[in-house]
Amino acid sequence: MGAPGSGKGTVSGRIVKAYSLKHISSGDLLRANIEKRTELGLIADKYIREGKLVPDIYITKCILSELEQIRSHSWLLDGFPRTREQADDLWNQERIDSVINLDVPFEVIIERIQSRWVHLPSGRVYNIGFNDPKTPGRDDVTGEPLSQRPDDTPVAVRKRLEVYDACTRPINEYFDKKGVLVTFKGSTTDEIWPHVRKYLEAKIQ
Repeated sequence: MGAPGSGKGTVSGRIVKAYSLKHISSGDLLRANIEKRTELGLIADKYIREGKLVPDIYITKCILSELEQIRSHSWLLDGFPRTREQADDLWNQERIDSVINLDVPFEVIIERIQSRWVHLPSGRVYNIGFNDPKTPGRDDVTGEPLSQRPDDTPVAVRKRLEVYDACTRPINEYFDKKGVLVTFKGSTTDEIWPHVRKYLEAKIQ
């Protein structure tokens, strides 16, 4: 868990690499389904083109179906759940050991997002001066051009952060009551990561 721009993707990548977990990103799953023109992909594409959020029922079905297929593995969810209903459905079907929440000050995120560049087809994110691409303006994997999202202006970002905070506070409270939420505070991924790793090492042992 963590606000847009809090470093969820970077921390997720480090966790997956350190502990060989299956990484499931709701955004990646949706993009894959849209690209393959699956039934879910066609439904999701319709909502996204209309500028609407894909309803809970479709996202949840997609994620839980994916988890069914990897029952023999440990996994990390990124970008899900985003509503109390999704959290409830997930908890009722799966065993959740830990919910990691990244708490990064809004002002830090706003400054960070202004320097954010994205490889739109894959969703890979770079931050100038923090997580630079190997070649300026180019994606590390494909070499394709990077773009800046039009909604990454400071005013738009602050609004997104406020909406995120209002929507996810109930989810954090939900998992806190279940006894699985742990929050890490900091301004950068490098500052937060050692604490996340120490926590996970103790959890695994």
